[in-house]
Amino acid sequence: DERHHLTCDSYEAGRITLQQYLNRVVFYEKRHFSQQDFRSFMYSQSSSYPEMIELVRALKARYKLKIVAINNEGRELNEYRIKKFKLRELFSIFLSSCFLGVRKPDEKIYQLALRITQRSPAESVFIDDRAINLEAAERIGMRTVHYKDPQQLMADLGRLGVHLDHKKGKD
Repeated sequence: DERHHLTCDSYEAGRITLQQYLNRVVFYEKRHFSQQDFRSFMYSQSSSYPEMIELVRALKARYKLKIVAINNEGRELNEYRIKKFKLRELFSIFLSSCFLGVRKPDEKIYQLALRITQRSPAESVFIDDRAINLEAAERIGMRTVHYKDPQQLMADLGRLGVHLDHKKGKD
């Protein structure tokens, strides 16, 4: 745990590879499992949220939205999940910490997102399940929604003028 906390930022900010991360955190001593076994286990822990995927798909289709993913993740896991869950179909841009060199909740990642998308904070809604990430986005003027579940998300988006009955496919 201590090794993870000391190394995770470097991995997620793209300063080291997954191989380097594993060497520092797990394989600094002999293990009874291989690095490939460990990688396979790591990847197998990735799971999708089908209800959210369908909700995002419906919102994107209804409103012709540019949906941008802002996440903290190392390159290898990021690329694996994008491919496995076909996230390119949902997101226009992936602004991942591993490519930007900065992680949430640093305000700079939100500022970069606005510059890259050429949008103002008022035109943007940032959704996250962690309050600390929302606070930083709010400080630069973005509207935010604290995600708890799809139903709550739709209710909060409705208060921002985004309405969709995603179960019936109607507004």
